[in-house]
Amino acid sequence: MLKMAIIGGGSSYSPELVEGIINRYAQLPVTELALVDVESGREKVNIIADLTRRMLQKKGLEQVNVSVHFELDDAIRGANFVLTQLRVGQLAARAADERLGLKYGRLGQETTGVGGFAKAMRTIPVMLNVARKVEELAPDAFIINFTNPAGIVTEAVSRYSNAKIIGLCNVPVNMHHMIAGMLDAPWDDVQLRFAGLNHLVWVHQVTCRGEDVTKQVIDQLCDGQSLTMNNIKDMPWSPQFLRALNAIPCPYHRYYWQTPQMLAEEQEKAKNGHEGTRAEQVMKVEAELFALYADPQLAHKPEQLSFRGGAYYSEVAVELISAIHNNSGKNLVVNCRNNGAIHGLPDDAVVEVNCLVDAQGAHPLVFGELPSLMHGLTQQIKAFERLTIEAAIHGDRDQALLALLGNPLVGDVTTAEALLDEVLTLNKPWLPQFSSAQ
Repeated sequence: MLKMAIIGGGSSYSPELVEGIINRYAQLPVTELALVDVESGREKVNIIADLTRRMLQKKGLEQVNVSVHFELDDAIRGANFVLTQLRVGQLAARAADERLGLKYGRLGQETTGVGGFAKAMRTIPVMLNVARKVEELAPDAFIINFTNPAGIVTEAVSRYSNAKIIGLCNVPVNMHHMIAGMLDAPWDDVQLRFAGLNHLVWVHQVTCRGEDVTKQVIDQLCDGQSLTMNNIKDMPWSPQFLRALNAIPCPYHRYYWQTPQMLAEEQEKAKNGHEGTRAEQVMKVEAELFALYADPQLAHKPEQLSFRGGAYYSEVAVELISAIHNNSGKNLVVNCRNNGAIHGLPDDAVVEVNCLVDAQGAHPLVFGELPSLMHGLTQQIKAFERLTIEAAIHGDRDQALLALLGNPLVGDVTTAEALLDEVLTLNKPWLPQFSSAQ
């Protein structure tokens, strides 16, 4: 038996994941896919379930049972892997986060600044409930977490439960594909050394067929090549900066190191009735996707899913699950406990680094100390993350205020206080811990 429970099974991403499972069926002979969603998502999860059955049937895999659940217990009971891709408050809550940030002249993206803070506050209690169910009903299962903000959520579960959890993000695998493309080299010939936090990670070394080609890649970026993913395009970093940094920043560093430009872009999109914020754009894409998914003739992942973001989502998820299930010891980039990998961070801090993955989970490879500039920013963001976790779990308004103040995308006490008041008001239905604490 190989059972996978997908929490947030009605997500528009699910067909991508199903395609990956089908393509790796020889390595992962799944017997059941248990799709879980909330009652309000009943129509969407049933559409996904029907499409999943058609995709499996097309490949001659009718023996895989696809079940739909609106409670956690039956779905999790006996599972080998529990994949989490949930969104508390749905996309409307994300859109409100983005609009709130812009109201105060701040970026509201869902993994950074006030957007990341608000999403973490809504999500952590729900994820801890999932973790407790896993502890009780499937204690040997691994939680594979894609829920954003992935680093914060994974650390909260890792520190406050006994469930086994590994966080995943598609940014490292995207960067791997793009850099291999820049080098005109096969994927398997290129190795990247990552170290940092989720959405705050750097490529510190690139090797191709055993040769260090980091300088060549940096030179190509200095010549105007850029990395584009998840609707974020790197502005060409100045050659002087890239060579001084001597590393390749992920696109999310734009939020911290090109803040005025990013804010101006987001403000312009928000004013444009055709574009809107990223969440508002995604809402339109999802409406189109579900219209396609509902077609009883559709039995494959539609090309339009690429506009949703999350490229290589299934690749990275299935690679990780396969490495655990088959005890392969594969080198993968995941979010897990630091355990001394990055010097200067606590052992229980979740970091994003290269790991060897086997049946026991992810074993981080020692990186050492980050260079000074990276170390300083990483320490600041990790402090924000840990304060956010404490605030979300304990309903602690003081910790929440300090978390917002500590994030470089917020930056002053008056703004932090005003943002906190509005976050708690807008998200009151999902933050009962604050009502009981006051």
